[in-house]
Amino acid sequence: MNDPILSTDHDDGGTAFRPLYVTRVTVEGGSSAHGRATGRAGSSDGALDLELRMPAELGGDATGPNPEQLFAAAYASCFHGALSLVARQHLLDPAPITVEVSVTFGRDPADGGYQLRADLVVTWPGVEQDMAAPLLAEAAALCPYARMTSQGIPATINLAP
Repeated sequence: MNDPILSTDHDDGGTAFRPLYVTRVTVEGGSSAHGRATGRAGSSDGALDLELRMPAELGGDATGPNPEQLFAAAYASCFHGALSLVARQHLLDPAPITVEVSVTFGRDPADGGYQLRADLVVTWPGVEQDMAAPLLAEAAALCPYARMTSQGIPATINLAP
């Protein structure tokens, strides 16, 4: 059964952004000497509360999740949801679908700063490539994480008063 809020059957095609959900996560504490976030990440509703740690490859102790892992999890779960919706709309079983996202943190050759790369791989047993390709494209058009990685998103950066 499709959730009426998230079903594309109920899209109104309006021209204004219509918020459906807002979350807030705060990161505080931790060491900043290395220029990477460690410390505690917590959501305003308390559902997320974890210690961020540096990956061993960057000199950390790897005793907790890092931002790239959290982004990979969010991207994979969002794309999985979008593809599952598309599969159901095409009367296909989404149960065997798995989505793996690799996020790579590295140097941007253009300016020496940092850059992320995200690569997504779908495993869908029983569905041939020629049938899957347009469904993956449809899911990518629905998934805001896929759109963000290909097009960017509106964003602001402000200093709190």
